[in-house]
Amino acid sequence: MTFQPVIPLGGFAGWRFLQSSLETQQSRYADSPAQARDREYFREKIGSITTPADLTSDFRLMRVALGAYGLQDDIPNRAFIEKVLADGVDNDGALANRLADKRYRAFSEAFGFGTSLPPRTQSPAFAERILARFERQSFEIAVGEQDSDMRLALTAVREVPEIAGSGVSDTTAWFSMMGNPPLRRVFETAFALPTFIGTLDLDQQLGEFRKASERVLGTSDFADLADPERVDELVRAFTLQAQIAAGPSALTPGASALVLLQNLA
Repeated sequence: MTFQPVIPLGGFAGWRFLQSSLETQQSRYADSPAQARDREYFREKIGSITTPADLTSDFRLMRVALGAYGLQDDIPNRAFIEKVLADGVDNDGALANRLADKRYRAFSEAFGFGTSLPPRTQSPAFAERILARFERQSFEIAVGEQDSDMRLALTAVREVPEIAGSGVSDTTAWFSMMGNPPLRRVFETAFALPTFIGTLDLDQQLGEFRKASERVLGTSDFADLADPERVDELVRAFTLQAQIAAGPSALTPGASALVLLQNLA
């Protein structure tokens, strides 16, 4: 039986509970038989994959590969994913570079097809890198089945520092966030931005995000979000705003939360 994440509260209180039990809950989830079988299969098969078609023709490999980048909904779209991989990312006209959702670019770049070099699937450390992302993403999905806001918070903790520390220009970093639907929702909610912001010109949107970041986080420099304390401020603002938007709700009794904590120990 697959372990189901425990989130007894919503909003900021629920986030703090999840943070305090995260390591234990992730370990319990990773130990489930289904996760173990997926890891074993991926390790065994991925080294034999030399073309995009090899990957897209194997459902189980696709489940891990796409799941590692939060793109699991595209498993049925074999032709589309094959094109994303085959084009690679070196050419500005490559499909992954033209898509607004920058997760496709990260996915394509990770596998390294579309160049004269061997794909990265041939690298000895490749399987473990992808599996580490897959385990985290799978856990986030399971968390999202209990509370979608908690999944978004986990996504922000994982991905915001990656963008902030990537060494790209500040404008590129902001656009990367804006082109990532889950992260964009976190920032829009945390900054209490109006829903119509997405209808503005991209440069205007960028300006609004920067102004709001200065107001909420004390900086408009995306590189500053490599600091865990700044990310914590972002997630705190997000969960509090999400809780306000959800309205009042009954809290889980303290005794019940205590029992859950004891069961996780």
